[in-house]
Amino acid sequence: MPKALITGITGQDGTYLAELLLEKGYEVYGVVRRSSTFSTARIEHLYRDPHEEGVSLHLVYGDLSDGTNISAVLNEVQPDEVYNLGAQSHVRVSFDQPIYTVDVDALGTLRLLEAIRAMQRTPRFYQASSSEMYGQTAQSPQDEQMPFHPRSPYGCAKVYAFWQTVNYREAYDLFACNGILFNHESPRRGETFVTRKITRAATRIKLGLQGALFLGNLDARRDWGFAGDYVRAMWSMLQKDQPDDYVIATGEAHSVREFLEEVFAYLELEWEPYVKIDSRYFRPTEVDFLLGDNSKARRELEWEPTVTFKDLVRMMVDADMKLARDEAILKEHGRNG
Repeated sequence: MPKALITGITGQDGTYLAELLLEKGYEVYGVVRRSSTFSTARIEHLYRDPHEEGVSLHLVYGDLSDGTNISAVLNEVQPDEVYNLGAQSHVRVSFDQPIYTVDVDALGTLRLLEAIRAMQRTPRFYQASSSEMYGQTAQSPQDEQMPFHPRSPYGCAKVYAFWQTVNYREAYDLFACNGILFNHESPRRGETFVTRKITRAATRIKLGLQGALFLGNLDARRDWGFAGDYVRAMWSMLQKDQPDDYVIATGEAHSVREFLEEVFAYLELEWEPYVKIDSRYFRPTEVDFLLGDNSKARRELEWEPTVTFKDLVRMMVDADMKLARDEAILKEHGRNG
């Protein structure tokens, strides 16, 4: 049974990847940070009593800011594949916490690569790179040859991690791949990310639980896909004979305004009365337009997206409407209780 180690397993991508690997017969180890509260809600449907026979998902304590700890985890687990999805992944937050973002996203990747290099049997390594590395690029669509021009501490940290992954591949012959993933969403997306913020608020507005939605730049255009599709590409990269870097995207861009329109139209609402623009949600340096060229992934990984923009929106709205209805029922019980 192959073993995989996933940093960031409790995040959106980590949970979809864990599901995929378990379906493929892997023994999966997820790295979680020690905390006074549990943050494993997204993987509770996968996690069973560790004393049960045949359990294939294990959680281990680890932190990308602690190189000694990461090395100990790797040497204990001895994985065949390592997927580095752990990060401070919110672009706007990276302006408020730049040093923390760089420590985890950039130096955390370096600590992981250095720990892997020191192992007797080195696992295959996947690095979660980001379309935010392209930033204010002059050309579209963006492919693997496009120069980077990051416009946030997050983007800069990801560029550092990207080139360290390339450097360790070339200098030490590690099987190390970068997946340059464009925006990917799902019902498991964190509620502070703009797509989920919109679907969560819109469903609450529909049921009278919320009166307004505060947003920033509505004109930013992004290439949005489904996270469940994108984790298939991660796995495929590590099954190739040779390591390489790949853009994973839909090849189709939509503005935040279009996302809003699609969500509210599905709920049979007009969005304009409810949406307020708040300058706090604007970035100091904006990225106006990102659009990925997935030709290489289609050709070499035989990968393609399966969920359309419209279907993605509806999937997220349907999931959040269920949460909103549950919330409304609890609220009503509270009034009557």
